[in-house]
Amino acid sequence: MVQTLPRRVLGGLLLLIAVPLSPVAAATGFLATASADVTTSVPVFAVAGLAFAALVAALLGRAAFALLGKGWRPTAYFAGGLVVAVAVLAGATVFRPMPVSAASPLPSGVRVWNLPTGSRIAYVHAPATGRARPTPVVFLHGGPGTPGEGIPVGGRELAAAGFDVYSYDQVGAGRSTRLADITGYTVARQVADLDAIRRTLGADQIVIIGQSWGGSLAAQYLAAHSSHVAKAVFTSPGALWGHEYPGSTAGDPWDRLPPAQRARLDKLYSMPRILAADLLLDVNPGAAHALVGDREVDHWMHEVALTGKDSTSCQGAPPTEAHNNPQGFYSNQIIQKDFEQVPDPRPKLRTAHVPSLIMRGECDFIRPGVTYEYRQTLPNSELVTIKGAGHAISRGRPQLYTALLRAFLLGMPLPATAS
Repeated sequence: MVQTLPRRVLGGLLLLIAVPLSPVAAATGFLATASADVTTSVPVFAVAGLAFAALVAALLGRAAFALLGKGWRPTAYFAGGLVVAVAVLAGATVFRPMPVSAASPLPSGVRVWNLPTGSRIAYVHAPATGRARPTPVVFLHGGPGTPGEGIPVGGRELAAAGFDVYSYDQVGAGRSTRLADITGYTVARQVADLDAIRRTLGADQIVIIGQSWGGSLAAQYLAAHSSHVAKAVFTSPGALWGHEYPGSTAGDPWDRLPPAQRARLDKLYSMPRILAADLLLDVNPGAAHALVGDREVDHWMHEVALTGKDSTSCQGAPPTEAHNNPQGFYSNQIIQKDFEQVPDPRPKLRTAHVPSLIMRGECDFIRPGVTYEYRQTLPNSELVTIKGAGHAISRGRPQLYTALLRAFLLGMPLPATAS
């Protein structure tokens, strides 16, 4: 009895190890055979992972049988069945691919810049009419990773006033490049892309108009290249410096949603593959990318955006019009983390005497202090509050928003109704 106890203890330990190890083995097999983006081949790699898990379970089970002896075999059979069940459960959840958006050609009017930074950037252009002005206008979308579709509100009116107007999908979002190495999504890459766009346009100076995260990016560009900015507009801007507001600049805007929409968002966020990718991002971003590819996770993020699209408007505002330009999940996640690590831009911004307009909607969910910091930091700036508008001022008050842009860029007095 004394001699057989260590064998039985060891056999029992093998069974205890086999059960939790089976999903780990499945994941190891999956990631060992996966490429950087396995969206189109996920079932193949899932089968490979599960086969590896079955092999591990079989080997551990055989060893356990040999150590435990005949009297313990029913327990071993039960544990073996449990191992298989866990592996199957992993295959049906973590390794079961989510839907993906169908690939489609570039819509009419969408063009591409192949920048020297290596980014392939999709953009739209509203050419100037009438008396052309030398300074192009570049709109920066929010997110990170949440582009709009087409020429933004106010863009065509600015083109009619003589400005060449551009709006582009930032790297990792929309119809632009998805990076094989997702750690390449950095604030510095975004700034470098914007400066490469300026040089591609042949412009010594540009006007930048940033919405939400686009406002944060505009500030980063202004800090790095103030001599190349003629004017800047910050519309419901995000944090001026990510380190000061880690994680979030506000409470949860989704609290404004009806229960049915909130329940759908909770369901989307509880999907096993998303939970697995989120956990892996903190440990091994490449493994997260291998497990859940771009098309799959961007489709998921688009569903989240469609479900929560009305959460940032004033109460009672009409529903937001949806579009099909895809979001970029990994650019969103990685850039947010990187934004918390970048140097403080405020010392440089305090010396940037670039005319700047800051807009805030009265229903904006972002903390007022985030917006006010722009006014306190930028020496040649003006802040206006827009009644009846939420985070997306161009959606809540499009005519007033357009009038403000036009007046500011043309050097005219701002509309009195802005305050």
